[in-house]
Amino acid sequence: MRLKPVQKADNMHSKNFINSYMKPNIPVILNNFVDPKSPAFKKWDYNYFKKIAGNQEVNIYGSELESLDKVASKPVDKTTFSEYLDLIDTTATERRLFLFNLLSLKPELKNDIFYNDVTNGKILKWLPFMFFGGQGSATRNHIDIDMSHVFITQFRGIKRIWLFPWEQSDLMYKLPYNFHSLPNIKDPDYRKYPALLYLDGYEAVLHPGETLYIPSGWWHYIQYETEGYSVSVRALPASILEKWRGFKNLVIIRNFDNIMRFLFKEKWFTYKIKTAEKRGHKMFKKQRSFQI
Repeated sequence: MRLKPVQKADNMHSKNFINSYMKPNIPVILNNFVDPKSPAFKKWDYNYFKKIAGNQEVNIYGSELESLDKVASKPVDKTTFSEYLDLIDTTATERRLFLFNLLSLKPELKNDIFYNDVTNGKILKWLPFMFFGGQGSATRNHIDIDMSHVFITQFRGIKRIWLFPWEQSDLMYKLPYNFHSLPNIKDPDYRKYPALLYLDGYEAVLHPGETLYIPSGWWHYIQYETEGYSVSVRALPASILEKWRGFKNLVIIRNFDNIMRFLFKEKWFTYKIKTAEKRGHKMFKKQRSFQI
């Protein structure tokens, strides 16, 4: 597996960003995508969040590495948002929040973020997502089902993100009809998954105030180097192919997978695992032949 650092850019004009990064699908770290004068940088902290939403009940999720062959991991606990923030603020923990969006619960928080929109009006400012995690937590390697371009801004803590293009899906042993890969790429078992040796991607270390642009369809594995939180916004895919992939994933593939899981249960998962391994080994042999 080869990783090279993601480039950083300051004060980029929209035309340069679209031509240099968005159209060719190249990740980049933007330093001023969110205006440094945004109230969120001064106003937001854990005490403020506890004040406005501390009593909200939240589902707590653990490590996804034990359920890589599943569509989604199940919550391991339930608590209040305030108690969760106290936990990650005082203890290194794999506990994280999933499908809890504080910006939807408290939509007035959206007004605390000012964007310097390098996409020339393509980002969906009204549809942000917020993510919280403890030090040591991680999300498994995955692609976003809708194939949108993603801009993830760090507000507290440090994240390490690995990125790989769509074209390397078979090298990652992508589970068919799902949107994550089978192996643990942080601690890869190259004997069991030898195709991982030929992965060629990027590594981004994201600090507060920085925004990572993740191109449409790119794989990303996210590690919390420290506890913290981030906000992401999306831009819809521009090309017809990307739009078709997003539509197909949302409307056709996801529903087909749900039906097959209902009908065949573990047999369906077993089939998908075997198929992912077969495709990965085939790609490994193909890549190895190029090296000879």
